[in-house]
Amino acid sequence: MKIPIYSAVCLIFLLGATFFAAAQESPVQKARQALEEERYEDAIGYFTTHISSNPRDKEAYNERGIARNAMANFYGAIGDYNYALELDPEFAEAYINRGDAKFNLGDDEGAIEDYTRSIDLTPDAGDAYIGRAFARYNLDDLQGAYFDFSKAIELDPENADAYFNRAVIRAELEEFVGAVDDYTKSISLDDSDADVYSFRGVAHYNLGEVEKAMADYNKAIEMDNQDPLKYENRALAYSALEEYQKALEDYNRSIELYDEDPDVYNLRGVIHYNLENHEEAIADYTKAIELDETNPVYYDNRALSKAALEDYSGAVRDYSYSIELYPSDPETFLQRGLAKIAMGDKYDGCLDLNTAKELGAEEIDDLLKEHCN
Repeated sequence: MKIPIYSAVCLIFLLGATFFAAAQESPVQKARQALEEERYEDAIGYFTTHISSNPRDKEAYNERGIARNAMANFYGAIGDYNYALELDPEFAEAYINRGDAKFNLGDDEGAIEDYTRSIDLTPDAGDAYIGRAFARYNLDDLQGAYFDFSKAIELDPENADAYFNRAVIRAELEEFVGAVDDYTKSISLDDSDADVYSFRGVAHYNLGEVEKAMADYNKAIEMDNQDPLKYENRALAYSALEEYQKALEDYNRSIELYDEDPDVYNLRGVIHYNLENHEEAIADYTKAIELDETNPVYYDNRALSKAALEDYSGAVRDYSYSIELYPSDPETFLQRGLAKIAMGDKYDGCLDLNTAKELGAEEIDDLLKEHCN
């Protein structure tokens, strides 16, 4: 789960009562108040005024960088952090913040360098470990991301987001039992996020615990009924339970919410196929192909429905399209061969069956004996 990072600052000033009113009027105090209230443009203006007469105030550069980062002016933010670090090369917070800005620009390697420098200076900087974990995740360094989220949890065992993100890593590493444990811990700390239930449901599903997955999907949809992915996930669980009508209803709802995902049309087509609604299945596969004409699975599935309607020539065309996209799938050659034989083209059909055997198709010898001797 890739989450944009925006740093925040909380500063407490203990000033004598005599000077309190005057301090409130200074540009830096106005800037910090604006920053706290998320009035970032005002904060930048006040910090700029303050810096013009205090050009060696590293904190002001750092905080103006925070405001610029929050406004998505990442290059400007980096410039401010650079000034702060020129004034103090061991300013750990500025390294974290510059890492955040680089992360938001997509410079994950540069972000990792800054987070690592901050960790070297302050080994208990949990935010630096979290930032570095996200950057490592983006670079497909899952083990590194796992280590960093684990370190962040060690530093703050009450961080629900850290458990959630470590669970995501564990799931991608196919450590689904550990993922379930982390999702459960995250929920125990903060049960307000529907996505955590949905993700835990996926982990349960991958463990074959379909009923537990269903319970999580139901909870997730109860909390958030506007996310198409949650309906898609529950539809998969209904399909595994062979409750095809309920699966169909969830795919319908998913498509109502978002109608540009070819996989959902394909999956709904599979449900129609299982319900023997082959015309509807073909329509869904056709829509999936319109949205993504490069996926051979969609052509294979449409061919199956065409064959079920005895449209063997149409099935052969779709299998041929699939083979052009992925010429090493033995199952596609096997099915095209059977479709050719069904339409009377035994010679070409047997060529396909033999190709399927060469590619590693299993249990094909009986078919060759039946059709090709």
